[in-house]
Amino acid sequence: MLKSRAKYHLGQVVRHRKHPFRGVVFDVDPEFSNTEEWYNAIPADSRPAKEQPFYHLLAENEESYYVAYVSEQNLVADYSGQPVSHPDLPELFGDFSDGCYPLHFQLN
Repeated sequence: MLKSRAKYHLGQVVRHRKHPFRGVVFDVDPEFSNTEEWYNAIPADSRPAKEQPFYHLLAENEESYYVAYVSEQNLVADYSGQPVSHPDLPELFGDFSDGCYPLHFQLN
């Protein structure tokens, strides 16, 4: 049985520890759940452990918007109070309030 617990929650704004981007959590995998090809494309010296939560983010940097898949060890909470401008946010979340985005739907 997996004993991992996600540190970040849906709608929370986070940023990457090493790379200049931030985003909003829209899904969480309790451990790595992407392809081996994707995992092996990460340089071995910076490849994260698979046995930790991985987050799906609506991400942005200064140049573009995209979806990112990031290990928990590479994220930190973003307390800047600044909203994220990703164009897909309104499909999943309500308006930015108190540092996060409320979900538009109920989870099971």
